[in-house]
Amino acid sequence: MAGRGALRPVPTVDGAGRRPVGLRGWRSRPWGLVLGAAAAAVLALTAVEVRSTTGGEQEDAAKSPSSPSSPAPSATASGAAPPARPTARGRLKKDDTADGHESASPRGGERRGDASASASPKKGGSSGGGSGGGGDDKPGSGTPLTISTRSHVWENGCGHRYLIDRPPSQVAPPPVEQDAAAWASAHGAVHGGTTNVETTVKGRSESAVVLQALHVRVVGRRAPLSWSSFAMDNGCGGSLTPRAFSVTLDAARPLAVPTDGNDAGEPIPAVRFPYRVSDTDPEVLLVNARTSGCDCSWYLELDWTSGDREGTIRIDDHGAPFRTSSVRGRPEYGYQFEEQVWRRND
Repeated sequence: MAGRGALRPVPTVDGAGRRPVGLRGWRSRPWGLVLGAAAAAVLALTAVEVRSTTGGEQEDAAKSPSSPSSPAPSATASGAAPPARPTARGRLKKDDTADGHESASPRGGERRGDASASASPKKGGSSGGGSGGGGDDKPGSGTPLTISTRSHVWENGCGHRYLIDRPPSQVAPPPVEQDAAAWASAHGAVHGGTTNVETTVKGRSESAVVLQALHVRVVGRRAPLSWSSFAMDNGCGGSLTPRAFSVTLDAARPLAVPTDGNDAGEPIPAVRFPYRVSDTDPEVLLVNARTSGCDCSWYLELDWTSGDREGTIRIDDHGAPFRTSSVRGRPEYGYQFEEQVWRRND
């Protein structure tokens, strides 16, 4: 009781009526305000840190291949993501183009040549005979014809002459007709006096193709070769004369003239234009070209029509002209099989 009754000193009042601020006055301030201000500062700092961390995580997530917000490439076997690839706007490398130059077109969409031929095909070279032998000529897909040509065709399968710039001792025995092209090529031989060109013409489909005309083009005339003549037959003969187109190479304007054939007295009508062919109805054209005064280079041209289309096929010796030289006045040799030697014919 005595403690409760103790008197406390009363602070004095200054002239302005204010009490002096003492230690108790400072302590008497509410701690809630101080703690609240401190808590607000801590919360502000925490918000800034959280915001910075969240932004970094979002940026990392955008870059990460496992982010659900963007499709991710498949991971490699080691678990690492594959290296970044250029976008569609990336610069095209020169080695990605066929010609080494930059191109705006992707490789997969480059334009290729048109496989179809024009309705009026250009003149094409046939696979003729000559020293290179025979073969098939396959003009462009726009041409409705195929042709097969031989120029080492002998009369009756045995009668033919070649001019060779060699002595008889260096000339091999005469071949059979089937091997004539290779034999002539090995000896550098030229057709002597006559060249027989046999061309088989066939359509590519059932649609008929009309053969309109056959032309002869002489592209070179020179003095006859001064070589020796070698006969492949040595006196063979036969009763068959095939129908053919006869050509005189010495004429100023050589023409392919149809001539009838003969088989043991029975006439064989000549092929006369126009003539129709198809894939099931081919035609064989035999041209007999002769010269007695020149070393001539020449080829043939075959005109055709099919519906509203037309064209010309060139018939030659593997892209080069045929060559025929006169044998007039040249020494002629025949082969003696019993002696296996070339003898000069009287």
